[in-house]
Amino acid sequence: MSAAAMNALPQSYRDRLADSDAEVRRIAVMELPYCDEDDFIELALAALKDAAAPVRAEAAKALEGIEEDAIVSALAAALRDPDTGVREAAALSLSELKDPAMSAHIVPYLEDADPFTRAAAFRALRELRVPEVFDAALAALQDANERVRREAVAVLGYLKNPAGLGELTRIAMNDADPEVRRAAVGALGYATGEQVVPALTLALKDESWQVREEAASTLGKVKPRDAVDNLILAMADTYWQVRIRAIRSLGRMKAREAVGAICEALTHTVSNVRKESAIALGEIGDAKAIPALEKARLDADPDVRKLAQLALASIVK
Repeated sequence: MSAAAMNALPQSYRDRLADSDAEVRRIAVMELPYCDEDDFIELALAALKDAAAPVRAEAAKALEGIEEDAIVSALAAALRDPDTGVREAAALSLSELKDPAMSAHIVPYLEDADPFTRAAAFRALRELRVPEVFDAALAALQDANERVRREAVAVLGYLKNPAGLGELTRIAMNDADPEVRRAAVGALGYATGEQVVPALTLALKDESWQVREEAASTLGKVKPRDAVDNLILAMADTYWQVRIRAIRSLGRMKAREAVGAICEALTHTVSNVRKESAIALGEIGDAKAIPALEKARLDADPDVRKLAQLALASIVK
């Protein structure tokens, strides 16, 4: 830390940043964003090399969202910190980046020996949407670590490159890890056209309810007409969370074929299912739903009553 930087701070800062107590230094780092910007960057980068892991972690958090080469490079290097908390803080800060130019500091870590580092690098690159990492993400679908595969799937989803659809479809149907399958199913929602429908339909029967939930939701984004029957079947899923997503998708698709089943769902014991059913019936706008919605106006849940009224208003207007 330079003398100029130290002298730019109030005495209390100078004392606390150099204090022998790591907790005092950590709290001082938390307050750094409120000091002069130039001093803040220099001091935070210095704190990222502190002997105490909690101080380094706080510095990584403080540097979140600052898109400068020196900072991004230092945060990327912190992905290799011996302390898990520091690595996680650095990974989280890197994930907030928006400038694609910053990707140059992160790409080298895609081949790191540590799976946490590889996964964190992919996570940081996700929203940067850098086409140059497509091949690396595609290759990472073969990675032995499920976290790396999951983050690579997300990168491919954001890139929306049709060349990756085949592998995403394979992962959605066959990966051993349910979270990876769920991520792949969600990524298929970025596809255009209906070539992904068979995989999404199959995912409605996945052994993991979270995958089934994602599939029901993703079908509502793709909106294939030939998936309506399968979504209606999904309304009978053991998990009400899956039912809600199926109902929501059917509403978005304005699937009149589903009106009868959704009207029955207006009497479900879980109020969230009843709420979603009322919304969907309003979106579909079929007059056949009026009797069921009239009954729902007397529902014990005030939100269901309100949504039923709004649905009726949209149908009879």
